[in-house]
Amino acid sequence: MATLELPKTVQFVTDSEGRRTGVLLDIEAWESIVDWMENATDGRLAVKVLKELDAGGGPQAAGWTSWDEVREDWG
Repeated sequence: MATLELPKTVQFVTDSEGRRTGVLLDIEAWESIVDWMENATDGRLAVKVLKELDAGGGPQAAGWTSWDEVREDWG
């Protein structure tokens, strides 16, 4: 679902005075929001890790195992 389509699917729950108290979304809209949040979280984590690796002198200096070593261990 495109971001511009999202507002068209939102339904608001209101109280007796007409104030918005909740939101109803169709499942496609909800899944789009969850995907966006997961991608945003993954992106922030990647930036953090890359900064730590850079500050630590790179993967080997930071004590990370290379993919080739992992692949050998796993067979």
